[in-house]
Amino acid sequence: MQIGLLIIGDEILSGKRQDAHLAKFIELLAQRGMQLSWAQYLGDDRELLTARLREVFASGDLVVSCGGIGATPDDHTRQAAAAALGRPLALHPEARELIWQRIRKMAEEQGKTVRADEPDSLRRFEMGVFPEGAGIIPNPFNKIPGFFVGNLHFVPGFPVMAHPMMAWVLDRYPQLHREVGVTERSLIVQGAMEASLTPLMEAIEAGFDGIKVFSLPSVDHPQWGRCIELGVKGDAQRLLPAYDALKQGVIQFGALIGTELVR
Repeated sequence: MQIGLLIIGDEILSGKRQDAHLAKFIELLAQRGMQLSWAQYLGDDRELLTARLREVFASGDLVVSCGGIGATPDDHTRQAAAAALGRPLALHPEARELIWQRIRKMAEEQGKTVRADEPDSLRRFEMGVFPEGAGIIPNPFNKIPGFFVGNLHFVPGFPVMAHPMMAWVLDRYPQLHREVGVTERSLIVQGAMEASLTPLMEAIEAGFDGIKVFSLPSVDHPQWGRCIELGVKGDAQRLLPAYDALKQGVIQFGALIGTELVR
C-alpha cells in the first residue's frame, strides 16, 4: 500500500501561506517506521479535485488530504469527495453532536444562549456534512471532526488541528508500522560522475530486493565541494549488506569516500 498526501488550498499555491503539512507528515510516518510515497498540491477547484479524488479512491492508497473541508464558498473538498464517490452528502449524526457541543461551549464562554435551529448554528452544522457512509476523524483541538471513506482521510488545513488528526489516521493502520531504526545509509563520493556510477546503482537495486539506491549530487557543497551523496534506503534487514556492496563498488571504482552517514 502506497502512502500519499494531498495538500489543498489556493492560499498555498499563491504563496499567501506556507505549507506546514508535508514535513510533519513525513515526521509522523518516520516515527512509525513508514515512508511517504507521493505528495501533491491542489487548488480549490471542484472539478479538478473531483477528478483527482476519483483516481485516489480507485488506487487503494492510504492518503491524507489536508484542507478545504470547511463550509465557506471557497471550500470544495467535501463536495468533490462525494462527487468522486457518486454518493450524496449527508449530515453525519455524530459529527453534528460534536459540532453542537462546540457551539454550546463557545456560547457559554461568551455568556450567551444558543439554539440549534439558529442560522449560525445551521451553518456550522454544514461542517459535519460528509459523503454518505463516511466515518469521522476526531479533532482534539475544537471537536469539529474530519472524515474518511475507505483509505482516504480528510482533515482541516489548520496545522494545529490537522497534525494530531494525521497521527490518529496513521494509528488506524498498525499493520503498516515497522520497527523504527536505521533506514538509510549513505556516503559522500568525490572524484566520480553520476553517470559513471549508474551501473553500480542498478546492480545494487537488482541484487537487494526492498532496497532503493539514491544519488544526490552537489556542485558547491559547503564542506565537500563537488560531490555525490550516494546511499541506500529501505528494508532494514537488507540495508547493511546493500550498503557494504555499494561501498565496495565505489572503492573498486577508484573514487574517494569523504565521509559516511547513517540516518
